[in-house]
Amino acid sequence: MRETFRKARQAAPTVLFFDEMDAIAPARGGGTSDTHVTERVISQILSEMDGLEALHNVVVVAATNRPDIIDPALLRPGRFDRMIEIGMPDQEARLEILKIHTAKRPLAEDIDLVAISKRTDGYSGADLASVCNEAVMLAIREYVLAGRPQEEEEIAKYRIESKHFDEALKKVKPSKKEGYGKFAEFA
Repeated sequence: MRETFRKARQAAPTVLFFDEMDAIAPARGGGTSDTHVTERVISQILSEMDGLEALHNVVVVAATNRPDIIDPALLRPGRFDRMIEIGMPDQEARLEILKIHTAKRPLAEDIDLVAISKRTDGYSGADLASVCNEAVMLAIREYVLAGRPQEEEEIAKYRIESKHFDEALKKVKPSKKEGYGKFAEFA
């Protein structure tokens, strides 16, 4: 951790980004077997953020799905004292995400990404990627099980159809959980 902050200071101006901060620095006293290691990591982060060597031109940003389990010492002023909730994508954003994940896929003409985006309220970007991948796998499985020709030029003619997306949407459920948005108190 010390080395990471040192490199960030040397490369300033820079942004130091920690993903899954809840896994890096959960609230202390949780009784896990790696408590000692966790406490050392948290202490090191606190020391670096509050340290004698100021973080001039270094912005420290963290992401989490669980701000409620981050060690409270990290949420005090001067540390991670601003929280911004990034909500689920709206219908327009879902459409753009679907376009990205289907851009290089052989789609049949019956595919209506606008309609799919309207059916996926509550789906995250990762959920939508999973839907697209599942539709591809369903199409491949159907092709292979039908005993179709395995020559590359024949396979290239095959398309992912609406029925594959319909089935994928039955299999891939949205990750939006009950209580989403309850972390506004942390913002």
